[in-house]
Amino acid sequence: MLTKTKIWLSSPHMGGTEQKFVNEAFDTNWIAPLGPNVNGFENDLREYLGDDDYVAALSSGTAAIHLALQLLGVTTGDEVLCQSFTFSASANPIMYQGATPIFIDSEPETWNMSPELLEIAIKDRIEKYKKPKAIIAVHLYGMPYKANEINAIAKRYDIPVVEDSAEALGSTYFNQKCGTLADLGIISFNGNKIITTSGGGALVTKNIKLKEKAVFLATQARDDAPHYEHSSVGHNYRMSNVLAGIGRGQMEVIDDRVKARRQNFEFYKNNLAQNPVIEFLEEPQGFFSNRWITCIKTPSFEFREGLRLALQDDDIESRPLWKPMHMQPVFKDYLAFTNGVSETLFNNGLCLPSGSNLTQDDLNRVLNIISKTLKS
Repeated sequence: MLTKTKIWLSSPHMGGTEQKFVNEAFDTNWIAPLGPNVNGFENDLREYLGDDDYVAALSSGTAAIHLALQLLGVTTGDEVLCQSFTFSASANPIMYQGATPIFIDSEPETWNMSPELLEIAIKDRIEKYKKPKAIIAVHLYGMPYKANEINAIAKRYDIPVVEDSAEALGSTYFNQKCGTLADLGIISFNGNKIITTSGGGALVTKNIKLKEKAVFLATQARDDAPHYEHSSVGHNYRMSNVLAGIGRGQMEVIDDRVKARRQNFEFYKNNLAQNPVIEFLEEPQGFFSNRWITCIKTPSFEFREGLRLALQDDDIESRPLWKPMHMQPVFKDYLAFTNGVSETLFNNGLCLPSGSNLTQDDLNRVLNIISKTLKS
């Protein structure tokens, strides 16, 4: 009896040339967290994002956010405004610094940080003599946030923005690459991302001095001396030369990966959008999403759960949309400016299998289960 293979939500997809760069690391014994692949990967990313940007390859996107907050001087007692509708890695580094997160709900057009609520929150904190130290805005599921509006508000109140582009490499906002739209940008290369280094991330900045300081902090803050001298507390956050080799191979196929993810979205939309109970997130004018994950909005929690469980019964992975940070037990006591948008999306929304290595048979199988469920 033939058994069905599991269909994953977003599995790694190797292009074939990654092994060449990894073999070079082994052949030259560059296994440490520095070396030709690290430098080459940073250069590949810089060329892709734009020559005005400098890139530090790191151990994770979370590490990149942590370093970004340190570079901005966020410390104990500070407040940081953070998008609520996101993965916890966006918010956890605020806690690492001993700072206080304040969560901002979403707007319905992109599901990202609401500029209106952001400004309300800033005014509220200033009135209470506590001007926020930074803003963390997220391009959720690859859809760019409203960067012009967010940046204008940030500039008005002189608050720097950390652009969480963990899910949005390959997305653009009015033809500018996501990751380059704010004071500091971060990217993730986790195993489920549009390209992967197994585990890894990057910090993006237009200031070479900030890049150099990030690398300094990421390599245990070792001072320039013949012995181990430390005048600052550092981290072990640098990417290894082996993993950077995987990244170099992945950069050769990134355009193909974006194309495949967008084709997945179009397949689902073309076959399901005519059903009035299924809603898709459309791109506003000037927004280009890599469609890292195709998401749908359903009429209710019960409907969404029925669909998720039907897919699960056929060994197909799907997942509810992110549970907002202001609803998480760990953050329940922190201030949040909400409007109900992210809570509704969490209750009613579902992520569909979106890997760039899905076959047409895989997509048809997912569609078949959804179609049967819609008819039942």
